[in-house]
Order: sequence, then structure tokens, then C-alpha cells
Amino acid sequence: MGKKAAVLFAPGFEEIETVTIIDVLRRAGIEVVAAGTEAGPLQGSHGIPIVPDALVATVKAADFDAVVLPGGMPNARSLAVDPECQRVIREAREQGRVVGAICAAPIALLPGDLIQDQGFTSHPAVKEELPAAGYRNERVVRDGNLVTSRGPGTSLEFALELVAMLVGEDKRNQVAAPMFVPENS
Repeated sequence: MGKKAAVLFAPGFEEIETVTIIDVLRRAGIEVVAAGTEAGPLQGSHGIPIVPDALVATVKAADFDAVVLPGGMPNARSLAVDPECQRVIREAREQGRVVGAICAAPIALLPGDLIQDQGFTSHPAVKEELPAAGYRNERVVRDGNLVTSRGPGTSLEFALELVAMLVGEDKRNQVAAPMFVPENS
């Protein structure tokens, strides 16, 4: 059975992050469900619309190997307060699923104390809102089943780390090669 990932997003999502995550995971043969907090099309933070495949309210973490949160504002704040998003994130963490959050999205992990005792990173704009313990100024941080990243410029590295976590380094390298991604990214 193939791997599956849910990408949760709300209006004001960061387009580069959202599309890169979905695209790279699909290139790796991972089934991706783009789940919106409302029916689409949803407008990104730069006016680009994306039509969700499903509503977050219909997503069950048990059906996915990973739950991924793109950043962007007000998307990240919406994910942090949306009860259905919080339910899915909490379920994913409780079930040991991979959880990914990029840019400002790690703030959506705060309500359930889901980044305690783990290394993580975020966009510098939200750093002060996050726990100082465990914070790293690195492009991508993987700690157990949690992977976080800094922002649009790290989206490709972040998505490839998700590929490595879900289907292995060989598949990550296979997907990266035709995109001319440097080997150390």
C-alpha cells in the first residue's frame, strides 16, 4: 500500500510552500490530499487560488502517514485556532504519524504542546512566539517524526525531507536528481 499525506491549509497560505510540498510528494508517488478549512478555491497570501481536494473536517489522521502544514499568513494563525485542524494535528502526533510544519506553521503546533522537547525551526517572524528550548536556526530540522523548516526558500529541501521520511533516501534522491537539486540540500 502506498504512502499518503494530508496537506492542511486555510486562506492566506504561502503558495510556494503549499504547491512545492504537494508537487514533490506526488513526484515521489505519495498520494496527497490537499485539505482546506473551507470549500475552495482558497486564496493564497499572494492571490493565487488553490481548490482543496477535501475539507479538513473530513480528514482522519489514521488515514495518512503524514500531516503537513504550509505557512503563510493568516493561514498559520487559522490552523492554530481551527478546531478541526487541531484535531487532525493532535491525532497525527498521538498516532506517531509524520508531522511537518514550515515557515510560520509551527505556531499551529503550540495549542497541543506538540513541539515540547523536540528540535524545530520556523520563520524568524514567529520565533518569539515559540518555545526557546529546542529552537534551531537551521533550514530544515528533523527530530523524530517532526520536521520543520524556515520558509519559501527552504520548501524544496523540506518537501524532500518528507519524501525521505515517508519512502526513503533512495526515492528522495531519485526525485531530486531530475530537478537539479544539489546533493547536500
